Amino acid sequence: MIVLGLTGSIGMGKSTTARMFAEAGVPVHDSDEAVHRLYAGKAAPLVEAAFPGTTVSGSVDRAKLAEYVLGDAAALKRLEAIIHPLVRADADAFLARNSAAGAPLAVLDIPLLFETAGRGRVDKVVVVTAPADIQRARVLARPGMSEAKLAAILAKQVPDAEKRRQADFIIDTGQGFDAARAAVAAIIGELTGDKSGS
Repeated sequence: MIVLGLTGSIGMGKSTTARMFAEAGVPVHDSDEAVHRLYAGKAAPLVEAAFPGTTVSGSVDRAKLAEYVLGDAAALKRLEAIIHPLVRADADAFLARNSAAGAPLAVLDIPLLFETAGRGRVDKVVVVTAPADIQRARVLARPGMSEAKLAAILAKQVPDAEKRRQADFIIDTGQGFDAARAAVAAIIGELTGDKSGS
């Protein structure tokens, strides 16, 4: 089974592209979704122990947790030390299940693939990109987003140009969804030998 890492900076259309892979029948593991699941499950007592008062009814309250870690690099590191291994174990279990089921290809949707040294966990990398003006417009349209927040997020992410340089495949969502869907089908065809894109 080929493991394809899917990544891209904020506002590039990565989540939409992940859905396109899923719609084409490729199993997709979403790291963000895994975190949400873990916050409501096995991560909750660990987070509560490290950050008392951040869970409500056995689930992590993201707003309360954010108050702890926002702007506190040491606290964020502590949180990542709890969450990253759990997400990795979740992804490993996902890969094992799909490999056993005979899937020729599986996608790990990892927003911080390059930032967390995730390159070694995947066979190929797809970077989702878009022109900077489109990226800015998409992100600033999100509720609660500001220029300052966007700048802070981008400062923590490997620059888009560097991601593209390290990519095996690039999908430019600035060219519209039909072009992105065609690119997804072409990648699936190249990696699985299924040229029909189905």
